[in-house]
Amino acid sequence: MKFKYKEQNKEGALMEGVAESPDMFTLAREIRAKGSIPLSIKEVTGKEFKFSFDLEIFGSVSLSEKIMFTNNLSGMLSAGLALTRALSVLEKQTRNKTFNNILKTLIDDINKGGTLSTGMKKFPKVFSGVFVSMVHSGEESGSLPGTLKEVGETLKKTYDLNRKIKGALIYPSIILAAIFLIGVLMMIYVVPTLTKTFSDMGVELPGATRFIIFISTSLTDHFLLFFLVIGSVIGSFVLFAKLKATQRYFDLIILKIPMLGTLLKEMNTARTARTLASLLSSGVDVSKALSITEEVLQNIHYKELIHNSIGSIEKGIALSASFKENTHLYPIMVGEMIEVGEETGKLSQILVDIANFYENEVDDKTKNLSTIIEPVLMIFIGAAVGFFAIAMIKPMYSVMDTIN
Repeated sequence: MKFKYKEQNKEGALMEGVAESPDMFTLAREIRAKGSIPLSIKEVTGKEFKFSFDLEIFGSVSLSEKIMFTNNLSGMLSAGLALTRALSVLEKQTRNKTFNNILKTLIDDINKGGTLSTGMKKFPKVFSGVFVSMVHSGEESGSLPGTLKEVGETLKKTYDLNRKIKGALIYPSIILAAIFLIGVLMMIYVVPTLTKTFSDMGVELPGATRFIIFISTSLTDHFLLFFLVIGSVIGSFVLFAKLKATQRYFDLIILKIPMLGTLLKEMNTARTARTLASLLSSGVDVSKALSITEEVLQNIHYKELIHNSIGSIEKGIALSASFKENTHLYPIMVGEMIEVGEETGKLSQILVDIANFYENEVDDKTKNLSTIIEPVLMIFIGAAVGFFAIAMIKPMYSVMDTIN
């Protein structure tokens, strides 16, 4: 069988070719055996390919698995195990096939004279720029076990923060899902009965009632089409929000939302400080640390600020100046504390203090998030029920008035 393949060699160059092999898995092993990484393998037939196998998106590695990996690898290296031996132990323990293959590749690279950081660079979707840069610094300084432990702590902070936010959103998500389900059931089973009653009465219906009847009719007569349209509208909105021309406006609107905007600002502040602190304490220069931090942040306004601060630093302007000039994104305290860190030569420690402070602030807010959201949900539910009740009851009062 013939297969068209893409591979990345040890130098990082991408190469394409066509090869014969019994199956794609055998070809993948052959490519890996010569020190390259198979990126995609597609069967070549007279009618183009029939099936494709993309190793780059085949499976994923969770954040919790990466935390265990760094902590266990750090512990084994501290105990005196060789790097390849420690990686082999982890490779045998992991049940994630994707991570298992990645660890095998790392072991092969190291056995051929490569380093752990260069091997990690080949898997940017698994090992972030922060991860790779800190490992590289640990290799150069000879303190890899300590650096890996610090990476694990950084990942744990991120994991805890994400878990707390998701946990705070579970309650409102369940309530909204239940409301949506009840609404759909009422539209399918309750409203048609009332619609028939109104039709028999021959009463003129108000606009709100006609709107509810339209939704009910669409659901009962065109169930799949209705949800397809709703899904298309939501998908188009999300796609529109991600376009470069519109993303900055959507990101700005999100930051202006009461409570949510404050929470997001504190999250971005904590993430910026934590990432910079980890990189600077590992020996990464400020420009490189800022460049990696820019990749970590999601909001385009924060990304632009960090990107512009790189140019400012190269011109000899202090890092604190960028933060002090943008207090609409970062609290005033951040710029002042960074300035103190620059003056005392303890910038990385100051950044750790900033990260700890705002992580605690986010923690406190997420604990109370459900309590804050609850009255908002009650108002929303009351408004929805009230609108439905008025829309359905008002025509009945019109009939009563006519009879009287």
